[in-house]
Amino acid sequence: MNKARIAAAQLPVGFRTRLLFAGAAVLLALASLPQPGHAQGIVRGAQEGTYEGNRIAGPVGGAVGGVVGAGVGGAVGAVDGILGIPYHGHRRCRGYYDGYHHFRCY
Repeated sequence: MNKARIAAAQLPVGFRTRLLFAGAAVLLALASLPQPGHAQGIVRGAQEGTYEGNRIAGPVGGAVGGVVGAGVGGAVGAVDGILGIPYHGHRRCRGYYDGYHHFRCY
């Protein structure tokens, strides 16, 4: 009876290094993904664009305004997120924060 020996296939020398760098690249890409809170600009831009477009040009303007607003809002939100500029909203009145951290107008 012949006993055949099967040797395990060896990986090429440079393959492990490439695999290591590819794994590091994937981990870096996953770590650099934006958090869900950074997507606020897209939603808010679409809402405001739809409102203004619908007010000015009716339903067609609302649809177009929503698409344009989402694009511009996403771009502005991305730039603000990269630069670390917080969005606090626009206050139309003077006021103060109460003990529950709610803003109260005079």
